[in-house]
Amino acid sequence: MGKLVVTEFITLDGVIEDPGGGETFERGGWAFQFERGEDGDKFKLDETLEAEALLLGRVTYEGFAAVWPTITDEAGFADKMNTMPKHVVSSTLQELTWNNSSRVEGDVAEEVAKLKERTQGEILVAGSATLVRTLVEQDLVDELRLMVYPVVLGDGKRLFSDIAATKPFGLLESRPVGDDGVVIIRYEPVTS
Repeated sequence: MGKLVVTEFITLDGVIEDPGGGETFERGGWAFQFERGEDGDKFKLDETLEAEALLLGRVTYEGFAAVWPTITDEAGFADKMNTMPKHVVSSTLQELTWNNSSRVEGDVAEEVAKLKERTQGEILVAGSATLVRTLVEQDLVDELRLMVYPVVLGDGKRLFSDIAATKPFGLLESRPVGDDGVVIIRYEPVTS
């Protein structure tokens, strides 16, 4: 059975929009203002190399698909991103051009549950705020991995907005990385 892991770069005020600055968000690129250090880089590399698949919403998929096929690196991060299976939740995206991409069709919760059943290992969800909210509401998330950056943007797409019910999470890990106050926080759902 697969493990669904939501992994996000996030600000102190919960914004996840455009951490790399590649979109049109005027406050984008905020993650590059901070040094996450070797430990932070290793965390992201290990997380990606250990993943079996990506699960993405349309906006994140389009952003990734426009950039990742043109990137190479010695560590193997780009190769892994470009070769692993990518499952895309979208009712409007007609063409999936990025290697190994397939559309999640039908009821999202049912199809993601099936994806978890047939996947061995971790399924990473990055960005994809609307999708993440659905996954949390449907109790499909097995772990939240947040790389928290010490900045308040005051505007931008937030990871969580209104949800239908309270969803408690328990702390797995909390540790600073780099010299600029970036913190990795890992949570798992608390089941009653």
